Amino acid sequence: MPFPTSEPPHVVAPLTVSRVMRLVIYALAPTIALHVVFFGPGLLIQICLGIITALAAEALALRVRRKSVRQYLLDGSAVITAVLIALCLPPLAPWWLIVSGTAFAILLAKHAFGGLGMNPFNPAMVGYAVLLVSFPAQLLQWLPPQVAELERVEISLFHTVTTILTGSLPAHLTWDAITSATPLDALRTNLRMGMTMQEAHASPIFGGLGGRGWEWINLATLVGGVWLLAMRIIRWQIPVAMLGALALCAGVMYAIDPGVYAGPVFHLTSGASMLGAFFIATDPVSAATSDRGRLIYAAGIGVMTYIIRTWGGYPDGVAFAVLLMNFSVPLIDRYTIPRIYGHAERP
Repeated sequence: MPFPTSEPPHVVAPLTVSRVMRLVIYALAPTIALHVVFFGPGLLIQICLGIITALAAEALALRVRRKSVRQYLLDGSAVITAVLIALCLPPLAPWWLIVSGTAFAILLAKHAFGGLGMNPFNPAMVGYAVLLVSFPAQLLQWLPPQVAELERVEISLFHTVTTILTGSLPAHLTWDAITSATPLDALRTNLRMGMTMQEAHASPIFGGLGGRGWEWINLATLVGGVWLLAMRIIRWQIPVAMLGALALCAGVMYAIDPGVYAGPVFHLTSGASMLGAFFIATDPVSAATSDRGRLIYAAGIGVMTYIIRTWGGYPDGVAFAVLLMNFSVPLIDRYTIPRIYGHAERP
């Protein structure tokens, strides 16, 4: 008896590395667009500098390793690394920050371990963490978001370019006049000064969900991340477990003392929460491999992020949380290998 079938061909073309990276860049487009809306065009310049550096470093490493430059240079992995680092930097950060961070990520965090598919740590987070430890003052020079409720100084595109390339502001401006703390940093500072959560949250830098400007950027990142899930580029375990663990920790502490600890909505819509959950922790090379392992790995990132944000020395802990859990991936994989069908469980 014949069975009805659909028209051939029936073979589904596999996802190539270049196509996956291209789709990830498309998913980041809403985040980049809103970042430019709220913080100006500096991010676009940082991305351009980062991509140029990433491609140059990638070509140099491939040449030294005697690999096909044309084959590997255009796979898009170096571009994603540069874009992620640029999204973590202040838009007016001097050029040498994005250049040195991206070069370190490509040459040492990626190719020193054997290139794409061999790196045990997320290259973008390694590059950003090195910059954060080495140049903390420069990474705190964030512009206030372009919203009516906040006082701000308009900076032209020309002055944006010259500030990034020279590291110096125009003569009529000072860093103190144009920069402000991020919502996570402002919250920590205000609470340490003895303010209650209600008093600290009364500042215009805080919006209805999280940090003003940051909340919409995080929601745009959520949209891009959900699209990646729908396209089956990433699996649901990591973003759900990371955001769930972060929200659970924030919810428990908020229930214990709402006057000292911020609620889960604030933590989910501030800083790099969504970027870390959908675009950083989901790196298939440095993340855990099994479904159960991904849940443990991502939940650990969420818990570590909350601990660092609340009691650590840095306002946002996503980068260090990801790297710390990258350390744990071999152990997680060792004890979460699924049992092969028909075989007894390992002792």
